[in-house]
Order: sequence, then structure tokens, then C-alpha cells
Amino acid sequence: MIRIPDEEIVFTATRAQGAGGQNVNKVSNAAQLRFDIRASSLPGPVKARLLSMADQRVTGEGVVVIKAQRYRSLEKNREDALVRLRALVARAAHVPRARKATQPTRSSQKKRVDEKVRRGQVKQQRGRVRGGLE
Repeated sequence: MIRIPDEEIVFTATRAQGAGGQNVNKVSNAAQLRFDIRASSLPGPVKARLLSMADQRVTGEGVVVIKAQRYRSLEKNREDALVRLRALVARAAHVPRARKATQPTRSSQKKRVDEKVRRGQVKQQRGRVRGGLE
């Protein structure tokens, strides 16, 4: 498990979007988390995988931006943002297994060709019937 130091995470309180009545206009209870991948203490391979992820939360400058506004309290939203950041880092920390190239077996190649020939013969038999009463 990779631990992210609190000093590397920047939180800002913003106003939440969506329904919430008058409260939503007055109180800043959404949490925005910013985490600079390049300046972090994460291991090099994890940083590289994080930066190469096709995730909309990672900006072009290599900063992870997560906006949490699921809950009505700022503290719960901060915790939610942290959980989502940890999940993202854990996904990047997982090393994918290398794919081994394999060859098709001789029997599978033969089966494939035989089936192609059979299909071709079926299609050959479709066509206009010649002859008849003339």
C-alpha cells in the first residue's frame, strides 16, 4: 500500500453545484483536491503509469484534480476525495501482467481453413438456376 503524505495534497473549499436550496448558495461545502504527480514522493513507475492514464481527472500538467460534492458536509467531502485519490493511485500501482505472444495450433489453423472452404462452397451454390424449359 502506497502512502500519500498530507503535505502533498492541497484542499480548497468551493460551492457545490446542484440542488440544495438556499444553503447551496451560502456555504462552501464541496472539496476540491489537487495532487501534483510530478512533485510527489510516489515511486517512479507509479508516477509514470498515473501520468499515462487516460483519466480526465489528470491534467496536462500532471495534476490530479478531484471535486467531491456528494455529501453536505465539507469534512465528509474531503474524506471522499481522499478515498478517490487513494483508489486512483492504487489502480496505477497495480502492475499489469505481461502478455505472452502465442501461436495458433496446427489443428485450429486447419479447422479455420476448412470452415472457410465450406462457406465458400455454400456461397458458390447460391446463384441463378440455369436451364429449364426453352
